[in-house]
Amino acid sequence: MLSRTRTSAVAVTAALALTAGLGLAVTGAHASGPRGSKPSAGPAWTAAWAASPQRASTGFKPNWSEDGFSGQTLRQVVRVTAGGERARIRLSNAYGTSPLHVAGASVARTAKGAAVEEGSLRRLTFEGRRSVSIPAHGQLSSDEAGLRLKPFESVTVTLHLARTTGPATFHAQSFATSYRADGDHVADAGAGAFGETTESWYFLSGVDVRGERAREREGERGGERQGVVLFGDSITDGFASSTDRNRRWSDALAERLADAGTPRPVLNAGIGGNLVLNDSAWYGERGTARFGRDALDLPGVGTVVVLEGLNDIGFSESDTPTYKPAPEVSAEELIAGHRKLIRAARDKGVRVVGATLLPLGGSDHYGERAAKVSDAFNAWVRTSGEYDAYVDFDRALADPADGERIAPEYDSGDHLHPNDAGYRAMAHAVDLATL
Repeated sequence: MLSRTRTSAVAVTAALALTAGLGLAVTGAHASGPRGSKPSAGPAWTAAWAASPQRASTGFKPNWSEDGFSGQTLRQVVRVTAGGERARIRLSNAYGTSPLHVAGASVARTAKGAAVEEGSLRRLTFEGRRSVSIPAHGQLSSDEAGLRLKPFESVTVTLHLARTTGPATFHAQSFATSYRADGDHVADAGAGAFGETTESWYFLSGVDVRGERAREREGERGGERQGVVLFGDSITDGFASSTDRNRRWSDALAERLADAGTPRPVLNAGIGGNLVLNDSAWYGERGTARFGRDALDLPGVGTVVVLEGLNDIGFSESDTPTYKPAPEVSAEELIAGHRKLIRAARDKGVRVVGATLLPLGGSDHYGERAAKVSDAFNAWVRTSGEYDAYVDFDRALADPADGERIAPEYDSGDHLHPNDAGYRAMAHAVDLATL
């Protein structure tokens, strides 16, 4: 249960320039929402869905990131946790080695699979133009589209990638199906052309909303930044949750907030395998390096919940070949990393909530040393008062018969990651009043 201990990102406008034959060219390392968005009148943007970018890798399942795309259309389905009258998308070329040319893009309400709802498809523009070039390491937002979205509605984003992209910035584990077709199908309502599928997201890092629905929600909360970001590793990412069913703990928390009459956007900033203290080719930049981009800088964020550290502790116990050599991390080192996250959040005026690490007994992360470090870290989260509040996942999901293990009804089978019921239990462990 969350225990109370004490009670927007600044936009930086990037230079934009037109390049003949390319549509809009974006210059500078960051040209994104919130950083690179053109100021406009009306209600502020609210992040309604997000995914943390990663560099191309073979990942956990076969994917298209290392080959990239050429002369193809990519269609991706996401579920928003906030509604509005207008929408925009955020694209990331954070790990690209060359400019990313998007020849066309659209957004629509999802019908089924790769099909979209008739009459809902909107062609997207970028500073008024249908094509855009995003430099290596850049990111940007589209112009707004007049598309009314309800909370928990699925949204289909389609990108036509006419030129060879090279390795693609992506999010490895989406637990949602994405689709690919040869040629230009950005304006297709039907699914017929989209014969290839994958379980990753590519280039798409966010969907934002604004309008009357968002304005009413802000009024209910007195104009506060209301977005809740869940920041962490594979447990936050939703590993072992049911594909295409939105069963991550971020989904369960958003649903619980809505059921309680206090709806708020909940954004998922998990990356499978991520560590607080060290970078990984497969598992993303260390948490202390990506925290600003993936959490604090999202539009409308007011609270971040941090659940991370099991991989820092457990990879040295594991035979996993993808992160070697894995250093042995002490509780003091892990706590120092979390203190950096706390300071960064406070510097942005964002409430920051800590979480105890889940039991790891019986998993490939378990060992006597790892158990001691996890116990010491969890004791610090519970007793130090350094986080604004905390949620005790260790106790909420522990087996009553063996506190070192996840309860069988919550165990996905690897004794490390929850199943769908376990992710729901995590959401119900939170005291909503302290978010």
